[in-house]
Amino acid sequence: MLKINEIFKSIQGESTFAGLPCTFIRLAGCNLRCTYCDTSYAYYNGKEIADDEIISKIDEYGVKHVEFTGGEPLLQEETPPLLKTLLDKGYTVLIETNGSICIGCLDKRLNIIMDYKSPKSGMSERMRPKNFDFLKKTDQIKFVLMDESDYNWAKGIISENKLIERFDNILMSPAYGILPAKDLVMWVLRDNLPVRVQLQIHKYIWAPDEHEGVF
Repeated sequence: MLKINEIFKSIQGESTFAGLPCTFIRLAGCNLRCTYCDTSYAYYNGKEIADDEIISKIDEYGVKHVEFTGGEPLLQEETPPLLKTLLDKGYTVLIETNGSICIGCLDKRLNIIMDYKSPKSGMSERMRPKNFDFLKKTDQIKFVLMDESDYNWAKGIISENKLIERFDNILMSPAYGILPAKDLVMWVLRDNLPVRVQLQIHKYIWAPDEHEGVF
């Protein structure tokens, strides 16, 4: 059983999988409170759903990619076994985790997207640099940035931990509605920083007061 906030089918709005159809499993509960959070409705709201029912819904949607997100999916100890079951069934499974919980227990077949929190999020002191050691070269590290001080902080983290050399996919996103995307692009071009700038494309498709995807 997992406490689930919502299950829906949409396109992947972020990461190197952006644009692909994907089933999303949003788990309830989060241990962080980021200033720019856009899924605060998942902090508490959810219902207990059995693994078999979750898998049945995923099978019904009929798409190859499945992402577990939140909230924070690793707060529930029942999450990793279900991830393994879906991998064994042949699904391409993604998990977006916030960087504050050890990811060493996760199946190496997973596509991990670690959302490493910046100072303006208010949660940077909760991050675990040791998690970088558990990532595969093909996993993804995401920085959501609110201003240039966040950008400079992220550059420091990238340099100190040699992330460019160690990983294929370093992502930077402007916090939606807070940092203009053009500003971030201009800083990246100024510094010739070899990172991928990404926008949350689902937010340009569905209105803020509209449910994303198919339920």
